[in-house]
Amino acid sequence: MNTITTKDGTQIYFKDWGSGQPVVFSHGWPLTSDAWEAQMFFLASRGFRCIAHDRRGHGRSSQPWNRNDMDAYADDLEELFEKLDLKNAVMIGHSTGGGEVARFIGRHGTKRVSKAVLVGAVPPIMLKTAANPGGLPMEVFDGFRKEYLTDRAQFFLDVASGPFFGFNRPGAKVSKGLIHAWLMQGLMSGHKNAFDCIKAFSETDFTEDLKKFDVPTLIIHGDDDQIVPIDASAKLSAKLVKNAELKIYPGGAHALGDTSKERLNQDLLAFAKG
Repeated sequence: MNTITTKDGTQIYFKDWGSGQPVVFSHGWPLTSDAWEAQMFFLASRGFRCIAHDRRGHGRSSQPWNRNDMDAYADDLEELFEKLDLKNAVMIGHSTGGGEVARFIGRHGTKRVSKAVLVGAVPPIMLKTAANPGGLPMEVFDGFRKEYLTDRAQFFLDVASGPFFGFNRPGAKVSKGLIHAWLMQGLMSGHKNAFDCIKAFSETDFTEDLKKFDVPTLIIHGDDDQIVPIDASAKLSAKLVKNAELKIYPGGAHALGDTSKERLNQDLLAFAKG
């Protein structure tokens, strides 16, 4: 397996497909790099080097007890960039992975980055605060934690069967395969790691990170995203990132990489080549 060992001893698994300009993918919670395979195959087949890692505590990476937070996620990714000597990379992050991309740029800058894409991403901040009145109240995330600890497997199954892919919408074409794949990936995560990550993705404020973006940035979001509502995320991020382009997918769910795969693949290709 392709792995690196970080300064704090965490093993990070990664995939490295194709050759050419690097495109680096960051996955959502509680998934793995497998969530990006359709986009990786598509872009690697068209002249790009596609790299995706399993975040610490997720998938095939180590399950450290501590440092399951956005700073550590970003620092792990920086170590991967350094060890692979990646340059001129296009960074793409979905959901929690969008937060990882934002914190990476906020902490480590864009010396190795040429472009950024946020897809259904959590920035600027999911939690409702005085400064973010449109966010989700803490009770929502406390509910996540309670359900997670009560029956993690059933909680994951419920998320995948319903709001994640939009399979709870009238007339939705439900894929049991996608549900099972999501559940399998989620159950590969460390129990404490995925629990800690709920706080990381919901309470981290990326406002200052977004202000540091100085590369072309594409923000893509579905207007029927039930996991990360668009008004409190993409629409605000587009105002914070200088000259960002916002693309809204009408009726789009949270899992655009699966439910709007063809459109997303083409948009990513056009942006990476542009």
